[in-house]
Amino acid sequence: MLFSPAEKGQGLVEYAIIIALVAIVVVVVVGAFGSKTGDTFSAINNSLP
Repeated sequence: MLFSPAEKGQGLVEYAIIIALVAIVVVVVVGAFGSKTGDTFSAINNSLP
């Protein structure tokens, strides 16, 4: 019971680190495949009437 508030704070920090790592991965993936994805959407848009 004495360490309960510290454990809640620790859990919050762990979630923040996980969210930051996921955000970094998303930025890297979008940066790597962004132009190819944009070209694909442009091709689809141009093929629509």
